[in-house]
Amino acid sequence: MQLRRVLNVQTATLVVAGTMIGAGVFKKIVPMAATGLSGKYILLAWVAAGIVTLLGAFTFAGLAKLTTESGGAYEYLRICYNDVLSFLLGWACFAIIGSGSIAALAFIFAQSLNALIPIPDLFQQWSSVSVFHFIFPFADSGIKIVAIASIVLLTGYNYLGVKKATALNNIITGAKIAGIIFLIIAGIFFENKTPIVAKNFSPGSAPSIQLFFAAMLSAFWAYDGFSNVSAAAGEIKNPKKNVAIAIVSGVCIVMALYILINYAFMHVMPVHQFAAMGENKIAATEVAGALMGNTGRIIISVLIILSTFGALNVLILLYSRLYYRMAQENFFFSKAASVHPKYRTPHLSLFYSMIWSCVLVASGTFDVLTNIVVFSAYTFYTLAAIGLIKMKTKKVLKEKIPFYPAAPILFIIFALTLLFYTLLNNTAQSITGILLVASGIPFYYFFKNKNKQNENS
Repeated sequence: MQLRRVLNVQTATLVVAGTMIGAGVFKKIVPMAATGLSGKYILLAWVAAGIVTLLGAFTFAGLAKLTTESGGAYEYLRICYNDVLSFLLGWACFAIIGSGSIAALAFIFAQSLNALIPIPDLFQQWSSVSVFHFIFPFADSGIKIVAIASIVLLTGYNYLGVKKATALNNIITGAKIAGIIFLIIAGIFFENKTPIVAKNFSPGSAPSIQLFFAAMLSAFWAYDGFSNVSAAAGEIKNPKKNVAIAIVSGVCIVMALYILINYAFMHVMPVHQFAAMGENKIAATEVAGALMGNTGRIIISVLIILSTFGALNVLILLYSRLYYRMAQENFFFSKAASVHPKYRTPHLSLFYSMIWSCVLVASGTFDVLTNIVVFSAYTFYTLAAIGLIKMKTKKVLKEKIPFYPAAPILFIIFALTLLFYTLLNNTAQSITGILLVASGIPFYYFFKNKNKQNENS
Protein backbone atom coordinates (compact mmCIF):
# COMPACT_ATOMS: atom_id res chain seq x y z
CA MET A 1 0.00 0.00 0.00
CA GLN A 2 1.33 3.43 -1.01
CA LEU A 3 0.95 6.97 0.32
CA ARG A 4 -1.51 9.21 -1.53
CA ARG A 5 -0.40 12.15 -3.71
CA VAL A 6 -2.82 14.76 -2.40
CA LEU A 7 -0.71 17.86 -1.66
CA ASN A 8 -0.59 20.76 -4.14
CA VAL A 9 2.24 23.26 -4.63
CA GLN A 10 0.61 25.95 -2.44
CA THR A 11 0.35 23.55 0.51
CA ALA A 12 3.92 22.35 -0.07
CA THR A 13 5.15 25.98 -0.03
CA LEU A 14 3.37 26.61 3.28
CA VAL A 15 4.95 23.41 4.63
CA VAL A 16 8.39 24.88 3.82
CA ALA A 17 7.52 28.19 5.50
CA GLY A 18 5.86 26.43 8.43
CA THR A 19 8.91 24.27 9.01
CA MET A 20 11.33 27.20 8.97
CA ILE A 21 9.31 29.67 11.07
CA GLY A 22 9.61 28.35 14.60
CA ALA A 23 10.89 30.20 17.64
CA GLY A 24 14.31 31.14 16.23
CA VAL A 25 13.31 34.34 14.44
CA PHE A 26 11.78 35.76 17.64
CA LYS A 27 14.86 35.30 19.81
CA LYS A 28 18.06 34.80 17.78
CA ILE A 29 18.84 38.51 17.63
CA VAL A 30 19.81 38.26 21.33
CA PRO A 31 22.83 35.92 20.89
CA MET A 32 23.69 37.73 17.65
CA ALA A 33 23.80 41.07 19.49
CA ALA A 34 25.82 39.45 22.29
CA THR A 35 28.67 38.88 19.81
CA GLY A 36 29.23 42.64 19.80
CA LEU A 37 28.16 43.16 16.17
CA SER A 38 26.49 46.43 15.22
CA GLY A 39 22.97 46.48 13.80
CA LYS A 40 24.34 46.78 10.27
CA TYR A 41 26.33 43.56 10.56
CA ILE A 42 23.53 41.69 12.31
CA LEU A 43 21.27 42.46 9.36
CA LEU A 44 24.08 41.48 7.00
CA ALA A 45 24.38 38.15 8.83
CA TRP A 46 20.65 37.50 8.24
CA VAL A 47 21.01 38.46 4.57
CA ALA A 48 24.14 36.31 4.09
CA ALA A 49 22.58 33.29 5.82
CA GLY A 50 19.45 33.80 3.72
CA ILE A 51 21.45 33.89 0.48
CA VAL A 52 23.31 30.70 1.43
CA THR A 53 19.97 29.07 2.28
CA LEU A 54 18.58 30.22 -1.08
CA LEU A 55 21.58 28.65 -2.84
CA GLY A 56 20.76 25.48 -0.92
CA ALA A 57 17.14 25.81 -2.01
CA PHE A 58 18.15 25.92 -5.70
CA THR A 59 20.42 22.93 -5.08
CA PHE A 60 17.65 20.87 -3.53
CA ALA A 61 15.27 22.05 -6.25
CA GLY A 62 17.65 20.34 -8.68
CA LEU A 63 17.92 17.21 -6.53
CA ALA A 64 14.12 17.00 -6.39
CA LYS A 65 14.18 16.11 -10.10
CA LEU A 66 15.99 12.84 -9.31
CA THR A 67 13.01 10.97 -7.86
CA THR A 68 9.32 11.04 -7.02
CA GLU A 69 9.79 8.94 -3.87
CA SER A 70 9.54 10.14 -0.27
CA GLY A 71 12.67 10.49 1.84
CA GLY A 72 14.17 13.80 0.77
CA ALA A 73 17.90 14.14 1.41
CA TYR A 74 18.06 10.48 2.47
CA GLU A 75 16.79 9.39 -0.94
CA TYR A 76 19.04 11.85 -2.79
CA LEU A 77 22.17 10.57 -1.04
CA ARG A 78 21.11 6.98 -1.70
CA ILE A 79 20.80 7.70 -5.42
CA CYS A 80 23.95 9.86 -5.66
CA TYR A 81 26.24 7.73 -3.51
CA ASN A 82 25.40 4.56 -1.61
CA ASP A 83 23.41 3.08 1.24
CA VAL A 84 26.07 3.91 3.86
CA LEU A 85 25.91 7.70 3.49
CA SER A 86 22.14 7.77 3.12
CA PHE A 87 21.72 5.58 6.21
CA LEU A 88 24.04 7.80 8.26
CA LEU A 89 21.89 10.79 7.32
CA GLY A 90 18.74 8.89 8.28
CA TRP A 91 20.36 7.78 11.51
CA ALA A 92 21.48 11.35 12.26
CA CYS A 93 17.92 12.56 11.69
CA PHE A 94 16.47 9.91 13.99
CA ALA A 95 19.11 10.31 16.72
CA ILE A 96 19.87 14.05 16.52
CA ILE A 97 18.59 16.29 13.74
CA GLY A 98 14.92 15.28 13.57
CA SER A 99 14.09 13.90 17.01
CA GLY A 100 16.23 16.52 18.76
CA SER A 101 14.48 19.31 16.84
CA ILE A 102 11.05 17.86 17.65
CA ALA A 103 11.98 17.59 21.35
CA ALA A 104 13.40 21.12 21.43
CA LEU A 105 10.38 22.67 19.71
CA ALA A 106 7.97 20.81 22.01
CA PHE A 107 9.91 22.09 25.03
CA ILE A 108 9.95 25.68 23.70
CA PHE A 109 6.20 25.40 23.03
CA ALA A 110 5.62 24.30 26.63
CA GLN A 111 7.93 27.05 27.96
CA SER A 112 6.04 29.68 25.93
CA LEU A 113 2.72 28.36 27.21
CA ASN A 114 4.11 28.41 30.75
CA ALA A 115 5.01 32.10 30.35
CA LEU A 116 1.36 32.82 29.55
CA ILE A 117 -0.34 30.26 31.81
CA PRO A 118 1.90 28.93 34.62
CA ILE A 119 2.25 25.14 34.51
CA PRO A 120 2.59 23.39 37.90
CA ASP A 121 5.85 21.50 38.47
CA LEU A 122 4.30 18.23 39.62
CA PHE A 123 7.53 16.40 40.52
CA GLN A 124 9.58 19.31 41.81
CA GLN A 125 10.59 17.36 44.93
CA TRP A 126 12.44 14.88 42.69
CA SER A 127 14.09 17.45 40.43
CA SER A 128 17.57 16.69 41.81
CA VAL A 129 17.30 12.97 40.97
CA SER A 130 19.76 12.23 38.18
CA VAL A 131 21.00 9.46 35.94
CA PHE A 132 24.82 9.49 35.75
CA HIS A 133 24.71 13.08 37.15
CA PHE A 134 23.87 14.18 33.61
CA ILE A 135 20.21 13.40 32.97
CA PHE A 136 17.60 14.95 35.28
CA PRO A 137 14.28 13.41 34.15
CA PHE A 138 12.14 15.16 36.80
CA ALA A 139 13.58 18.66 36.36
CA ASP A 140 10.97 21.05 34.89
CA SER A 141 8.51 18.16 35.08
CA GLY A 142 5.40 20.23 34.35
CA ILE A 143 6.89 21.73 31.19
CA LYS A 144 8.18 18.31 30.10
CA ILE A 145 4.75 16.71 30.59
CA VAL A 146 3.13 19.39 28.41
CA ALA A 147 5.90 19.01 25.81
CA ILE A 148 5.43 15.24 25.67
CA ALA A 149 1.65 15.66 25.52
CA SER A 150 2.01 18.04 22.54
CA ILE A 151 4.16 15.48 20.66
CA VAL A 152 1.66 12.69 21.40
CA LEU A 153 -1.32 14.88 20.42
CA LEU A 154 0.19 16.01 17.11
CA THR A 155 1.41 12.50 16.29
CA GLY A 156 -2.15 11.29 16.78
CA TYR A 157 -3.44 14.08 14.54
CA ASN A 158 -0.88 13.20 11.83
CA TYR A 159 -1.97 9.57 12.16
CA LEU A 160 -5.42 10.60 10.85
CA GLY A 161 -4.15 11.73 7.43
CA VAL A 162 -1.70 14.01 5.69
CA LYS A 163 -4.47 16.35 4.45
CA LYS A 164 -5.59 17.01 8.02
CA ALA A 165 -2.03 17.66 9.16
CA THR A 166 -1.25 20.04 6.28
CA ALA A 167 -4.61 21.82 6.64
CA LEU A 168 -3.66 22.60 10.25
CA ASN A 169 -0.25 23.80 9.02
CA ASN A 170 -1.86 26.08 6.41
CA ILE A 171 -3.98 27.78 9.06
CA ILE A 172 -1.16 28.16 11.60
CA THR A 173 1.44 29.27 9.03
CA GLY A 174 -0.98 31.86 7.68
CA ALA A 175 -1.48 33.16 11.22
CA LYS A 176 2.31 33.18 11.83
CA ILE A 177 3.00 35.17 8.68
CA ALA A 178 0.21 37.63 9.51
CA GLY A 179 1.58 38.05 13.03
CA ILE A 180 5.12 38.67 11.80
CA ILE A 181 3.88 41.24 9.25
CA PHE A 182 1.94 42.99 12.02
CA LEU A 183 5.10 43.12 14.17
CA ILE A 184 7.13 44.44 11.22
CA ILE A 185 4.62 47.22 10.56
CA ALA A 186 4.34 48.07 14.26
CA GLY A 187 8.11 48.16 14.67
CA ILE A 188 8.78 50.34 11.63
CA PHE A 189 5.86 52.78 11.80
CA PHE A 190 4.97 52.92 15.49
CA GLU A 191 8.38 52.88 17.13
CA ASN A 192 9.38 54.97 20.13
CA LYS A 193 9.93 58.58 19.13
CA THR A 194 13.45 58.65 20.60
CA PRO A 195 15.89 59.15 17.68
CA ILE A 196 17.81 55.88 18.11
CA VAL A 197 17.80 54.61 14.54
CA ALA A 198 21.16 56.13 13.66
CA LYS A 199 22.67 54.66 16.81
CA ASN A 200 21.31 51.22 15.96
CA PHE A 201 22.76 51.18 12.49
CA SER A 202 26.10 52.88 13.00
CA PRO A 203 28.55 50.99 10.80
CA GLY A 204 31.14 50.48 13.57
CA SER A 205 34.35 48.63 12.89
CA ALA A 206 34.27 45.55 10.70
CA PRO A 207 33.82 42.41 12.82
CA SER A 208 36.17 39.45 12.77
CA ILE A 209 35.21 36.58 10.50
CA GLN A 210 34.74 34.33 13.54
CA LEU A 211 32.21 36.72 15.12
CA PHE A 212 30.34 37.14 11.86
CA PHE A 213 30.10 33.38 11.34
CA ALA A 214 28.97 32.96 14.96
CA ALA A 215 26.12 35.38 14.19
CA MET A 216 25.35 33.55 10.95
CA LEU A 217 25.19 30.26 12.86
CA SER A 218 22.35 31.69 14.95
CA ALA A 219 20.58 32.77 11.77
CA PHE A 220 21.06 29.34 10.18
CA TRP A 221 19.16 27.74 13.08
CA ALA A 222 16.18 29.97 12.19
CA TYR A 223 16.54 29.17 8.46
CA ASP A 224 17.02 25.43 8.96
CA GLY A 225 14.46 22.99 7.61
CA PHE A 226 14.22 24.49 4.11
CA SER A 227 14.71 21.11 2.42
CA ASN A 228 12.49 19.01 4.68
CA VAL A 229 9.41 19.17 2.46
CA SER A 230 11.20 16.86 0.01
CA ALA A 231 10.77 14.07 2.58
CA ALA A 232 7.05 14.09 1.71
CA ALA A 233 7.59 13.97 -2.08
CA GLY A 234 5.58 10.73 -2.22
CA GLU A 235 2.46 12.68 -1.20
CA ILE A 236 2.98 15.77 -3.39
CA LYS A 237 1.39 16.07 -6.83
CA ASN A 238 3.94 16.30 -9.68
CA PRO A 239 6.84 16.29 -7.15
CA LYS A 240 9.69 16.82 -9.63
CA LYS A 241 8.23 20.24 -10.41
CA ASN A 242 6.28 21.20 -7.29
CA VAL A 243 8.88 20.29 -4.66
CA ALA A 244 11.37 22.58 -6.42
CA ILE A 245 8.87 25.46 -6.60
CA ALA A 246 7.86 24.98 -2.96
CA ILE A 247 11.42 25.01 -1.62
CA VAL A 248 12.53 28.14 -3.50
CA SER A 249 9.26 30.03 -2.91
CA GLY A 250 9.17 29.13 0.78
CA VAL A 251 12.76 30.24 1.36
CA CYS A 252 12.16 33.57 -0.44
CA ILE A 253 9.09 34.30 1.70
CA VAL A 254 10.85 33.43 4.95
CA MET A 255 14.03 35.32 4.05
CA ALA A 256 12.06 38.53 3.39
CA LEU A 257 10.15 38.17 6.67
CA TYR A 258 13.31 37.48 8.71
CA ILE A 259 15.24 40.47 7.37
CA LEU A 260 12.31 42.85 7.81
CA ILE A 261 11.42 41.73 11.32
CA ASN A 262 15.01 42.08 12.52
CA TYR A 263 15.14 45.55 10.97
CA ALA A 264 11.93 46.33 12.86
CA PHE A 265 13.40 44.99 16.12
CA MET A 266 16.39 47.31 15.84
CA HIS A 267 14.15 50.19 14.84
CA VAL A 268 12.53 49.97 18.27
CA MET A 269 15.49 49.07 20.51
CA PRO A 270 19.24 49.69 20.29
CA VAL A 271 21.44 46.65 19.71
CA HIS A 272 23.14 46.91 23.12
CA GLN A 273 19.74 46.47 24.76
CA PHE A 274 19.31 43.09 23.02
CA ALA A 275 22.85 42.12 23.98
CA ALA A 276 22.05 42.78 27.65
CA MET A 277 18.85 40.71 27.69
CA GLY A 278 20.38 37.30 28.39
CA GLU A 279 19.52 33.98 26.78
CA ASN A 280 16.21 33.52 28.65
CA LYS A 281 14.68 36.68 27.21
CA ILE A 282 12.70 36.60 23.97
CA ALA A 283 13.50 39.66 21.86
CA ALA A 284 10.12 39.81 20.12
CA THR A 285 8.29 39.86 23.46
CA GLU A 286 10.44 42.73 24.73
CA VAL A 287 9.91 44.71 21.51
CA ALA A 288 6.16 44.14 21.59
CA GLY A 289 6.12 45.15 25.25
CA ALA A 290 7.93 48.40 24.40
CA LEU A 291 5.40 49.12 21.63
CA MET A 292 2.12 47.99 23.17
CA GLY A 293 2.75 47.22 26.83
CA ASN A 294 1.37 44.04 28.37
CA THR A 295 -1.07 43.58 25.47
CA GLY A 296 1.86 43.36 23.07
CA ARG A 297 3.62 40.81 25.26
CA ILE A 298 0.51 38.63 25.29
CA ILE A 299 0.07 38.90 21.50
CA ILE A 300 3.69 37.86 20.86
CA SER A 301 3.49 35.07 23.43
CA VAL A 302 0.46 33.68 21.58
CA LEU A 303 2.30 34.08 18.25
CA ILE A 304 5.33 32.16 19.55
CA ILE A 305 3.07 29.42 20.92
CA LEU A 306 1.40 29.15 17.49
CA SER A 307 4.76 29.20 15.68
CA THR A 308 6.32 26.44 17.74
CA PHE A 309 3.16 24.33 17.70
CA GLY A 310 2.85 24.66 13.92
CA ALA A 311 6.52 23.91 13.25
CA LEU A 312 6.30 20.93 15.60
CA ASN A 313 3.34 19.58 13.64
CA VAL A 314 5.22 19.82 10.33
CA LEU A 315 8.43 18.23 11.68
CA ILE A 316 6.46 15.28 13.03
CA LEU A 317 4.87 14.86 9.60
CA LEU A 318 8.07 15.16 7.56
CA TYR A 319 10.61 13.15 9.56
CA SER A 320 8.24 10.20 9.80
CA ARG A 321 8.30 10.04 5.97
CA LEU A 322 12.09 9.83 5.99
CA TYR A 323 12.04 6.87 8.39
CA TYR A 324 9.25 5.33 6.30
CA ARG A 325 11.49 5.48 3.21
CA MET A 326 14.44 4.03 5.15
CA ALA A 327 12.24 1.10 6.18
CA GLN A 328 11.16 0.57 2.56
CA GLU A 329 14.86 0.18 1.72
CA ASN A 330 15.26 -2.24 4.67
CA PHE A 331 17.52 0.11 6.62
CA PHE A 332 15.16 0.82 9.50
CA PHE A 333 12.71 -1.18 11.58
CA SER A 334 10.70 -3.00 8.90
CA LYS A 335 7.29 -2.17 10.39
CA ALA A 336 7.99 1.54 9.87
CA ALA A 337 7.26 0.95 6.16
CA SER A 338 3.64 0.09 6.98
CA VAL A 339 0.89 2.35 5.62
CA HIS A 340 -2.39 2.60 7.49
CA PRO A 341 -5.14 0.98 5.37
CA LYS A 342 -7.69 3.73 6.10
CA TYR A 343 -5.71 6.92 6.67
CA ARG A 344 -2.82 6.08 4.30
CA THR A 345 -0.20 7.42 6.69
CA PRO A 346 3.07 5.80 7.85
CA HIS A 347 1.52 5.25 11.27
CA LEU A 348 4.24 3.06 12.80
CA SER A 349 6.99 5.38 11.58
CA LEU A 350 5.12 8.19 13.33
CA PHE A 351 5.00 6.05 16.47
CA TYR A 352 8.76 5.34 16.48
CA SER A 353 9.53 9.03 15.98
CA MET A 354 7.16 9.97 18.80
CA ILE A 355 8.72 7.55 21.29
CA TRP A 356 12.33 8.67 20.79
CA SER A 357 11.41 12.38 20.75
CA CYS A 358 9.54 11.95 24.04
CA VAL A 359 12.57 10.17 25.54
CA LEU A 360 14.74 13.16 24.57
CA VAL A 361 12.25 15.56 26.17
CA ALA A 362 12.27 13.53 29.40
CA SER A 363 16.06 13.31 29.42
CA GLY A 364 16.53 17.03 28.95
CA THR A 365 19.59 16.38 26.77
CA PHE A 366 18.08 17.78 23.59
CA ASP A 367 19.54 21.24 24.25
CA VAL A 368 23.00 19.74 23.73
CA LEU A 369 21.80 17.94 20.62
CA THR A 370 20.24 21.02 19.03
CA ASN A 371 23.53 22.90 19.40
CA ILE A 372 25.01 20.49 16.86
CA VAL A 373 22.00 20.23 14.53
CA VAL A 374 23.27 22.93 12.16
CA PHE A 375 26.75 21.37 11.95
CA SER A 376 25.34 17.88 11.29
CA ALA A 377 22.72 19.11 8.82
CA TYR A 378 25.18 21.19 6.76
CA THR A 379 27.59 18.28 6.55
CA PHE A 380 24.91 16.31 4.70
CA TYR A 381 23.71 19.36 2.74
CA THR A 382 27.27 19.69 1.39
CA LEU A 383 27.34 16.02 0.35
CA ALA A 384 23.95 16.43 -1.33
CA ALA A 385 25.19 19.46 -3.32
CA ILE A 386 28.26 17.52 -4.45
CA GLY A 387 25.91 14.68 -5.38
CA LEU A 388 23.90 17.01 -7.63
CA ILE A 389 27.07 17.98 -9.54
CA LYS A 390 27.98 14.30 -9.80
CA MET A 391 24.58 13.38 -11.26
CA LYS A 392 24.71 16.25 -13.76
CA THR A 393 28.29 15.43 -14.79
CA LYS A 394 27.39 11.78 -15.39
CA LYS A 395 24.24 12.97 -17.23
CA VAL A 396 22.05 10.87 -14.97
CA LEU A 397 20.13 14.10 -14.36
CA LYS A 398 19.39 15.71 -17.72
CA GLU A 399 16.73 18.27 -16.74
CA LYS A 400 17.60 21.96 -16.79
CA ILE A 401 18.26 23.33 -13.30
CA PRO A 402 18.05 27.09 -12.56
CA PHE A 403 21.38 28.71 -11.57
CA TYR A 404 23.30 25.47 -12.14
CA PRO A 405 26.26 25.03 -11.59
CA ALA A 406 26.69 28.37 -9.75
CA ALA A 407 24.17 27.60 -6.99
CA PRO A 408 25.57 24.23 -5.81
CA ILE A 409 29.22 25.34 -6.17
CA LEU A 410 28.69 28.53 -4.16
CA PHE A 411 26.59 26.61 -1.63
CA ILE A 412 29.38 24.05 -1.17
CA ILE A 413 31.97 26.83 -0.64
CA PHE A 414 29.81 28.62 1.94
CA ALA A 415 28.83 25.37 3.66
CA LEU A 416 32.44 24.19 3.96
CA THR A 417 33.47 27.60 5.32
CA LEU A 418 30.64 27.46 7.86
CA LEU A 419 31.63 23.93 8.92
CA PHE A 420 35.27 24.99 9.30
CA TYR A 421 34.47 27.97 11.53
CA THR A 422 31.92 25.97 13.52
CA LEU A 423 34.53 23.27 14.11
CA LEU A 424 37.02 25.98 15.10
CA ASN A 425 34.71 27.88 17.47
CA ASN A 426 32.56 24.99 18.79
CA THR A 427 35.07 22.15 18.63
CA ALA A 428 33.58 19.96 21.37
CA GLN A 429 30.02 20.18 20.03
CA SER A 430 31.15 19.61 16.44
CA ILE A 431 33.17 16.53 17.35
CA THR A 432 30.22 15.25 19.40
CA GLY A 433 28.06 15.65 16.32
CA ILE A 434 30.54 13.71 14.18
CA LEU A 435 30.71 10.91 16.77
CA LEU A 436 26.91 10.72 17.06
CA VAL A 437 26.59 10.43 13.28
CA ALA A 438 29.37 7.81 13.20
CA SER A 439 27.54 5.85 15.91
CA GLY A 440 25.13 4.83 13.16
CA ILE A 441 27.80 2.65 11.48
CA PRO A 442 27.20 -0.46 13.66
CA PHE A 443 23.43 -0.05 13.12
CA TYR A 444 24.03 0.09 9.36
CA TYR A 445 25.82 -3.26 9.46
CA PHE A 446 23.09 -4.65 11.73
CA PHE A 447 20.41 -3.86 9.13
CA LYS A 448 22.67 -4.95 6.26
CA ASN A 449 23.31 -8.37 7.86
CA LYS A 450 19.63 -8.71 8.64
CA ASN A 451 18.83 -8.07 4.97
CA LYS A 452 21.31 -10.77 3.91
CA GLN A 453 19.76 -13.27 6.33
CA ASN A 454 16.29 -12.50 4.95
CA GLU A 455 17.54 -12.99 1.37
CA ASN A 456 19.17 -16.33 2.24
CA SER A 457 16.20 -17.67 4.18
